[in-house]
Amino acid sequence: MSALADFRVLSFDVYGTLIDWETGMLQALQPLLDRSGATFTKAQLLEAVHEAERTQQARTPDMRYADLLAAIHPQIAARLSLAQPTAQESREFGDSVGRWPAFPDTVEALRRLSKRYKLVVLSNVDRESFSGSNRGPLQGVPFDLVLTAQDIGSYKPDPRNFEYMLKRVKEEFGVEKEQVLQTAQSQFHDHHPAKAAGIKSSWIVRPGAIMGNRADEVYDWKFDTLGAMADAVEADAR
Repeated sequence: MSALADFRVLSFDVYGTLIDWETGMLQALQPLLDRSGATFTKAQLLEAVHEAERTQQARTPDMRYADLLAAIHPQIAARLSLAQPTAQESREFGDSVGRWPAFPDTVEALRRLSKRYKLVVLSNVDRESFSGSNRGPLQGVPFDLVLTAQDIGSYKPDPRNFEYMLKRVKEEFGVEKEQVLQTAQSQFHDHHPAKAAGIKSSWIVRPGAIMGNRADEVYDWKFDTLGAMADAVEADAR
């Protein structure tokens, strides 16, 4: 494959790539922070979330993402030396995913890309949380296949998630691995495991993003936004 227009399927990470995961997460943490009056940098907060989330996902790979977030909410508080939240507060934190905002370019870019590709979701959330995002911030953009950690029983970067996606894409669309392009922001969750699986990838950088970064960056294409990728696809196809 030498051109973006040669691919048939785009496999998307959602939270961090299409949905502004970091803004959504920080907004969801705000009640915990407001009560304490403590101040932290964005990096400090997101690092506490990432470490708690990564540990919990490895420990309970079959836990529904909304439940996993509720479970790590008190762990995040502990990591930041904050007072423990109530069970209700933790539940509300876990249920916040569907309200996290989309990046401004996401919906239009998806609609443009859908004219040329099958759009597949490969997400670390649960079906209900993604449905909330799709009904709300993603404005009902249709996806051709939705695969969540709840469906697979493990969380990215586990190679099983990518193996499952390739299997389903072949079953549903008759598309081989060479025609699938992993489209994502996170180097940790998506680009490194995609490369290990032999899947080419397009890095949607989302400048300023903290989560999922790695010093050793791997990708086949690189764009700041999904809108920029859609521009390149249309130019490539001319």
